[in-house]
Amino acid sequence: MQRLYDFIRRHPTGVDTFWAVILVGFSCLQIVEAPEHPRQAAWSIQALVALGMGAVVALRRRVPEKMLLLVIGLGLAQVALNVHPQIADFAMLVIVYTVASAGERWASRLALVGGLFAAPVAQVRWMEMAGGTDGTPEKIFFVVIMTVPFVLAWVLGDSMRTRKAYFAQLEERASRLEREREAQAKVAVAAERARIARELHDVVAHNVSVMVVQADGAAYVMDTSPEQARTALETISTTGRQALAEMRRLLGVLRTGEHQEAGEYVPQPDVQQIEDLVETVRGAGLTVDFKIEGTPRPLPSGVELTAYRIVQEALTNTRKHGGPDAGASVRLVYFDDGLGLLVEDDGRGAAHEVYEDGGADGQGHGLIGMRERIGMVGGTLDAGPRPGGGFRISALLPLKPAH
Repeated sequence: MQRLYDFIRRHPTGVDTFWAVILVGFSCLQIVEAPEHPRQAAWSIQALVALGMGAVVALRRRVPEKMLLLVIGLGLAQVALNVHPQIADFAMLVIVYTVASAGERWASRLALVGGLFAAPVAQVRWMEMAGGTDGTPEKIFFVVIMTVPFVLAWVLGDSMRTRKAYFAQLEERASRLEREREAQAKVAVAAERARIARELHDVVAHNVSVMVVQADGAAYVMDTSPEQARTALETISTTGRQALAEMRRLLGVLRTGEHQEAGEYVPQPDVQQIEDLVETVRGAGLTVDFKIEGTPRPLPSGVELTAYRIVQEALTNTRKHGGPDAGASVRLVYFDDGLGLLVEDDGRGAAHEVYEDGGADGQGHGLIGMRERIGMVGGTLDAGPRPGGGFRISALLPLKPAH
């Protein structure tokens, strides 16, 4: 049975043609068996009208407006040639329903008007042919009865039009929501990739630069001071392990569900680890003055990670672009409604301007990444050269509740 329904949906014109053939066949039988009447049109004219009505049923879905005009013409021809009603006239109701449900608006209105006037015009014509103009109650009742099917067909068709429009609107809305979900998913993926890229940049730029500095120092004092070389190599080993651990954690985000199963990724860096970061940088040969002002307290995880990464990036930039004798200072200030960060150095500040524009490290992701991070937590950033040399990075992070 399902195959039959699928066939009917795939071949609507074929189904309409089948019913048109049946309709014309019964109409021809009616014409042949009808008694001859002196005022009745010839059987050939009646057969042509029946064939025309059959064509209307067969092609009603393809060209409904044209078939409506054809029905109107056939109806007027029946009135003019005195062709009595026949079974094929059922096509009038079919085309009224079709144009009301799927045709143009003008065709729908024309079908309604034609349906309302069809019975009265036919009744008047038959009364003239019969030689009388007496409008008896029976004839008025007949006109009303003959008009009702046309009105019902039009109302049913117009209801189907409204229903189709409603379902089309629901489908369009569902499709739009699906597109919006896909767009939001793409935006989320892009944001996650950008976050991971910033994290990787911070990890690689900081740890690798420390390892390079320590490796150069170890190579320089290898022969003259083996103990210093050994210390530098230990620093390289520790820094490398930390970098691998953080990179493993970041890359684990890309693997669905792995972070739930493995449970071996290190936590996100926080403000308390800034002191360890400063000690690592000091061990790499950069003089850093570190102070905390205010009363330390728990912060939202996003604020803590942002603060750590800003200090890490600022010290990395100082080590890379500040020169051999540069020193730095780091200040953490706890306010009532925010956390202040101040990182300054006395190196070659102009190099930072080049770095920010993308010249020094080739990409310029450092300060750009800082602004993106601070923007995500609703903070502000001020970065630029210091008067008299060096570079200053000042940030204010609002202490919003963590989500």
